[in-house]
Amino acid sequence: MTISCILLICLLSSFSPPIKASFNLTLPHQHPYPEAVVQDVQRRVNVSLSRRELLTFQVKDQTSSCLTGNPVDDCWKCEPNWQTNRQKLADCGIGFGQDAMGGKGGQIYIVTDSSDSDTVNPVPGTLRHAVIQEEPLWIVFSADMTIKLKHELIFNNFKTVDGRGHNVHIVGNGCITLQYVSNIIISSVHIHHCKPSGHTDIRSTPTHVGWRGESDGDGISIFGSRKIWIDHCALSYCADGLIDAIMGSTGITISNNYFSHHDEVMLLGHDDGHLPDSGMQVTIAFNHFGVALVQRMPRCRRGYIHVVNNDFTQWQMYAIGGSANPTINSQGNRYIAPADADAKEVTKRVDTEEGDWADWNWRSDRDVMVNGAFFVPSGVGLSNQYAKASSVEPKSAAMIEQLTMNAGVLGGPRDNGEASSYAGFNGGGTFTSANAGDGGSSGGDGDYFGMIFGGGSSSAAAPPSLSFVSIFLSLLIILVLYTITSHDDVQ
Repeated sequence: MTISCILLICLLSSFSPPIKASFNLTLPHQHPYPEAVVQDVQRRVNVSLSRRELLTFQVKDQTSSCLTGNPVDDCWKCEPNWQTNRQKLADCGIGFGQDAMGGKGGQIYIVTDSSDSDTVNPVPGTLRHAVIQEEPLWIVFSADMTIKLKHELIFNNFKTVDGRGHNVHIVGNGCITLQYVSNIIISSVHIHHCKPSGHTDIRSTPTHVGWRGESDGDGISIFGSRKIWIDHCALSYCADGLIDAIMGSTGITISNNYFSHHDEVMLLGHDDGHLPDSGMQVTIAFNHFGVALVQRMPRCRRGYIHVVNNDFTQWQMYAIGGSANPTINSQGNRYIAPADADAKEVTKRVDTEEGDWADWNWRSDRDVMVNGAFFVPSGVGLSNQYAKASSVEPKSAAMIEQLTMNAGVLGGPRDNGEASSYAGFNGGGTFTSANAGDGGSSGGDGDYFGMIFGGGSSSAAAPPSLSFVSIFLSLLIILVLYTITSHDDVQ
């Protein structure tokens, strides 16, 4: 068996670069047909927008005025007594993280104590005590509070942190760590000023305390985890990333958040050589990328990243970057370029020559480009179905504003109460519309967001077919292993 494994590894490592690119690693929790998930997001946005248009036209009541067309918010926010049925939120997810149940079905845990004095024996009533429990919990807060963490806050499975209705800030050392867990929902909290910390014991479950090295100082660190949904949070001013997802994490949705005052905003993928990140699938929807941001919105390594209906109002280097052949599907976003003539490009292939990224699947479908912004597609993104985006009529931009109008913590300050100036950052950009091109408009076919999803087939994507090279390699590996096994049996 040992010899077989060694030969198998050698065989895989000897593939030439073009063959490596065709080798598709599938993880146990990876969705087999990501395009079907993309089209489901499209359908749900269109249904919400259609409902809003219909009710606004027919009935002028509180419900119709509440609807925004955002399918997440319209699912729960218009219920007059939503506080009595908080767990309905778990039914409102979209995209790759829509199966995250959080603490649905579990008890309500009320955080009454904002302290974090003991990371080994957390005090009952604190957030740390709540998130380490074994059973599913829906965690809420008794009042407005600022929780200054002593060290990183390590979650157990099946937890929802629900800050709706209160002004809750999580700051300090380490911040939030989701490591080898599943079914986590984090909603409506401010996460900022997170710093590296560690070299101490931290309890992660009621029965386990472990020594932790130094954390990076991410706002939210997602490590080897799945079924994660981050919604309506405000993130800024952290030492490393605001959200990082690495080491084979998948099934993630990042929606309705407000990002500001940061350099390297979001990292998806550990490093270029980490094959398990090929199975990473992330939906980034309805977020506002705001003041004083520089780059990585996100920066992707491998995986399938769906960036849909976000408002990018500022960057200084680039908005979306990547390496190691990730799939980038950008649909219906607004990109407002900065004034700097050298920073107009939305995309950046990081440390990669054009000859190496020409076949990467980066596509832009009906994005709105402002102030000279441009998206450089490649691979399938160059086909007729995913033509390079051009400006569309003004109502498209207004629709994006409608979908992202409540990004961040509901009822709270968007940028965590900080001033818009921040040392080391410049303001930027002249917000002027680009000249209208042939981008088209929404037609009369009931697709109220047709300018985002036009040009594509409305049917579900068919399963991808295996290439001849992949089949040949699979048969070759099987033959080698069979030969070795037969030889061992004879001996």
